[in-house]
Amino acid sequence: MSDRSAIEWTEATWNPVTGCTQVSPGCAHCYAKRFAERFRGVPDHPYEQGFDVVLRPERMEQPLSWKRPRTIFVNSMSDLFHEDVDDAFVASVFDIMERADWHTFQILTKRPERAADLASSLPWPSNVWLGVSVENQRWTTRVDALRSIDAHVRFLSCEPLLGPLDLDLAGIHWVIVGGESGPRARPMRPEWARDIRDQCLAAGVPFFFKQWGQHDATGKRMSKKASGRLLDGRTWDDQPERLEAGVA
Repeated sequence: MSDRSAIEWTEATWNPVTGCTQVSPGCAHCYAKRFAERFRGVPDHPYEQGFDVVLRPERMEQPLSWKRPRTIFVNSMSDLFHEDVDDAFVASVFDIMERADWHTFQILTKRPERAADLASSLPWPSNVWLGVSVENQRWTTRVDALRSIDAHVRFLSCEPLLGPLDLDLAGIHWVIVGGESGPRARPMRPEWARDIRDQCLAAGVPFFFKQWGQHDATGKRMSKKASGRLLDGRTWDDQPERLEAGVA
C-alpha cells in the first residue's frame, strides 16, 4: 500500500487483502503475482506467503490517516471479491470507505457476480467506484453484472487488451484501455484501442488510454516508457467527475 502510485489512473493504493487466483486469460502474466512470488518464503516479508490470498486487518484503517483527498485503488494486489475474502471482511472495507468520504475509492474486480450478490448488503456512497476487467469479447459478460450494481461510477479496465471489443456502454461511466507489460507481454493491436475509443466518443463515455505496454503501435517490442501513452498522436486522459473532491 502506498499514498503514491505510478498507476496512471489513480493516486494511491490500499491493500487490505493481498493475493489472488487466475480466472481468465488477462491473469496469465499478472504483475502482482510476479512481484509477490519473488518473496515467497522470505521470513517476515509482507509477501512471505507469495500470492496466496491473505487478509490484512492491520491495514484496514490506513485511508483514515491520509488527510489529503486522493483517489485510491483498492486492492491493487488482489481482488476484494475473491471467494476467499469473507463477507464480513468485505463489509469492513466498505465501512472504511464510507467513513473516509474525503477520498475516492476505485475497486476493480474480475468477480462482479459476487459483488452483485453482496451489493444489497453494502453501502454505495458516491466516493466508491466499481470497475471490472474486460480483456476480450468473451469477458464482456462482466459488464452486464457490473451494470446491475448501484455504484455511483461504474468503469471498465480493458487491460491487458487481448482482442477487439464490441461494448454496450449503457450505464458505464468510464473506460480505461491499456496494453500488457512485462517479460511475456502480448501485443495490443492499435485498431482494437481505436475502436474502443470511438465507441466511447459516440456514447459520451470518458476514455482513458493508459499505455501501449511492452509493444508499440507497430508491434515492436520495447520498454513501457519508450512505447508511451499516445494514441493517434495525443494522450487520452478523460475521467468521470470526482464529486467528492470537487474536481473533474
